[in-house]
Amino acid sequence: MHRVVQKQTNGLLLASAALLISLVLTGCGAFAPAKPVNAQTPQPAPISQSTKVSRPLAADVVPTDLDTQSGATDVIAITDPANFASSARQTATRETSTDAPDELDTDLTADAPDDQDSPTNVADGIDTRQIDPAEETASTSHYTDLWDRLRSGLRLPKLDHQRVAYHERWFSKNPKYMKRKMKRASLFLYHIVEEIDRRGLPMDLALLPAIESAYQPHAYSHARASGLWQFIPSTARRYGLKVNWWYDGRRDVVASTTAALNYLEDLHAEFDDWYLALAAYNAGEGKVRYLMERNRRRGLPMDYLHLRRLRPETQHYVPKLMAMINIVRNPEKYGITLEPIPNKPYFGRVDLGSQIDLNVVAKLADVPVGDLYDINPGFRRWATDPTGPHQVLVPIENKDILIADLANLPEDARIKWRRHRVKQGDTLGAIGKRYGVSVWAIKKANNIRGTIIHVGQNLMIPISSRPLSRHIANITRPLPRSSVGPRGRAKIIHRVRKGETLWSIARKYRVYVRQLARWNRMRTRDILQVGRRLKVWIRPTQVSSIDHATSG
Repeated sequence: MHRVVQKQTNGLLLASAALLISLVLTGCGAFAPAKPVNAQTPQPAPISQSTKVSRPLAADVVPTDLDTQSGATDVIAITDPANFASSARQTATRETSTDAPDELDTDLTADAPDDQDSPTNVADGIDTRQIDPAEETASTSHYTDLWDRLRSGLRLPKLDHQRVAYHERWFSKNPKYMKRKMKRASLFLYHIVEEIDRRGLPMDLALLPAIESAYQPHAYSHARASGLWQFIPSTARRYGLKVNWWYDGRRDVVASTTAALNYLEDLHAEFDDWYLALAAYNAGEGKVRYLMERNRRRGLPMDYLHLRRLRPETQHYVPKLMAMINIVRNPEKYGITLEPIPNKPYFGRVDLGSQIDLNVVAKLADVPVGDLYDINPGFRRWATDPTGPHQVLVPIENKDILIADLANLPEDARIKWRRHRVKQGDTLGAIGKRYGVSVWAIKKANNIRGTIIHVGQNLMIPISSRPLSRHIANITRPLPRSSVGPRGRAKIIHRVRKGETLWSIARKYRVYVRQLARWNRMRTRDILQVGRRLKVWIRPTQVSSIDHATSG
């Protein structure tokens, strides 16, 4: 009997245990409902655990998944929220236009909001709308106004910040300056837009010469940058721009535009971000590369607006361009009128074949010689370079006329030559100065290897078919920034005395150091030599109170 009870007890225990296990399993199932037999649950995409680095902002990609975890609070980022650097109060930029007012001579402190008032979410500063690629590839032939065509291709994201707002205010308060700038643009803008369109680049780049040179192909900076796109000599050589006594490719509209867009494409290929590419165009890619690496080592974002040690000029560079883009996008909002520019070529290109007097070209094309130089600013002398290039731009309606007349032009009518017999005491330099040609040109024309010439030797000197007018002679030389001063001011010459600095001289004449340096093609940090003569442009009312200045 005892054994029966024990067996029954064991059976009950086993049954209770089985029941308990069943209840436990059933309870767990309440939290995890059974899946259908054939159902497949999609797996979530893996989350990247890589170090947070700002995604490069390409021209046609605007980030929408903005990182809001950045701890930075003093810089607006492209993919990390923060405020713009408080250094916005610094006031420095390069205005290469020789007739532009001193845009940045006013301190920004009065206009700049406090740091805590700056936007803290990047979505407030960057327009994150995507651009439909189909809209970009649409035909541009239906536009009659070139400005409308340009607007249709604006692709850089908007930047909403105090630096942009400052330049918007300045441009809107100087409508006459804007009108002069855009009038100059009418000669060249179609070619720039066409080339940008052909390459599929953001049309915003067509406005870069407005910032670099105010569309003045003769603009020349204290850093020896020249032309619409402001190439310095070293970068010009890198991108194949020829510069010599006869010709300056930096001022050639076609050649410099090709070189500038090649350069910008290379920069964008390296940085994969148009803001960084533009900053590198201004400051140099080495500088941007160094600052990006510096930020990477410190765990900071590497986009343009987080680069802390950029020069104030470069800090303002992109905001200034963005201000110009905003005005072109909606000129009425800023009280600016943009005169229509026909969406058709203004000039055509003609191959001349060999060296030719530009006065002869002007006569054949039935174009005033001054107009010919206006659209061919790369020519520095009265004729094309003997070694090329041998292309000239003429108004499109005159292209066929020039081609037809060139075909009938005798070879000996292309250049006028003068025979010079070497006399005692003559040198190649003196002869060149007498006839207004370079030593190189004389040597080239006469197959002279060295510099030795002999009395009685006959030299063939290429000369202009007619004397250049004073206007044309000035056009064909580089236009230094110091040659033109502000309107309504008088020029005086100040001789530097012992102990004086640019700051003390600027304070004496109540001008800005940047102005004084620009007028004299100097850098603000250059050391003055005692006795140096400096040009100073002062108000007429100051002349009588300056007893030691000599009128220029």
